[in-house]
Amino acid sequence: MELMVLLNALVTRLLFVLHSLIGVWRVTAAKKEPKYWLLALLNLLLCLETGLTLKFKQGRGYKWFSPAIFLYLICTVPSLWLLEIHHGTQYCGNEPGAVQVNVSNQDFNQSRDSSHGSEGTDHHIIQTAKVFVNQLSTICETVWTLALHQTFLLLLVVGRWLLPIGVEITRDQLSQLLLMFVGTAADILEFASETLDIEDVRKNYALINAILAVWTWSMLQFPLDLAVQHIGCKPTASTRRISSLLLCRYSAELWNIGVSLFIQDGPFFIVRSILMGHFRIFNQMLVFFTAKNILVVTLQLYRLAVITLDFRATILQKSRKGGVGCCPCEPYEASTHAIADQDTEMKEVVAFPPKEESQAPSEHQ
Repeated sequence: MELMVLLNALVTRLLFVLHSLIGVWRVTAAKKEPKYWLLALLNLLLCLETGLTLKFKQGRGYKWFSPAIFLYLICTVPSLWLLEIHHGTQYCGNEPGAVQVNVSNQDFNQSRDSSHGSEGTDHHIIQTAKVFVNQLSTICETVWTLALHQTFLLLLVVGRWLLPIGVEITRDQLSQLLLMFVGTAADILEFASETLDIEDVRKNYALINAILAVWTWSMLQFPLDLAVQHIGCKPTASTRRISSLLLCRYSAELWNIGVSLFIQDGPFFIVRSILMGHFRIFNQMLVFFTAKNILVVTLQLYRLAVITLDFRATILQKSRKGGVGCCPCEPYEASTHAIADQDTEMKEVVAFPPKEESQAPSEHQ
């Protein structure tokens, strides 16, 4: 089992490094300046994290936070920023793919024929690799940028799945977290691709930076596991405040609401509203997703109101009973245990009737 944990930890981080290096390669090829290879040095942070995790955690994850995912963001996001900014000067023809494929196949056939006269298969492998790299280099830059965006988000979800989990998170919680990440990744990809593909946006350098800043801000939710884990706290003096009790009991729900309002749907709605209100940019998809953001924000506020009213009713009920019962700072499982305890008491009452009733017949006798 430890071997599988070690293998998953190393393979996942290796995939992160390879994808980051591909992004640096595309930046260097687009900018045509070798100095951008210095971005590859950011992967040293990921290598350092790998060594520390293997030494102190035996390859397993941490509580509430994934340093590997966070460092993967640091290694890859700068390359995507540079590619998106450089994207504004890249234009592809209507049918570039067919010409590039024909030329690439011709080059490949020539290299294969020339390798027949060589002295070994090593030369053939090298020539094939060169032709393959040249074929990839001829792909339009916009296609490369979109592909890197897509594979980046996919690797975040798959990598979080492959990374060994710690003792603080269960597999059931991990499955819930991965399902949330899939929906989140789809929304983030749609936001970046749909807004940055607008021609009027591409003409405004400041607007591109603002959209990329919001996109980067939305990516910060991936290293955190708070969406499926309750903080949990003991009924001490510090938890007597209403805000602390509310946070202890509904920590996961409040985190999901906060992510939607302040990290994802809220900022996305602000950006799209600015595009339509200030810059007068309108299209069918922009209007639709703006309406979708409004609906999600409204539903999250409604959910927050429901949670607050439910918690207030629980506090009032406990205060009327003199504080007897389960602590209101406990999550939902506390109410389940309370119901189970009540059922047990009822069974005991039925099985063992009161002494007065059992002694009543003897007195009449």
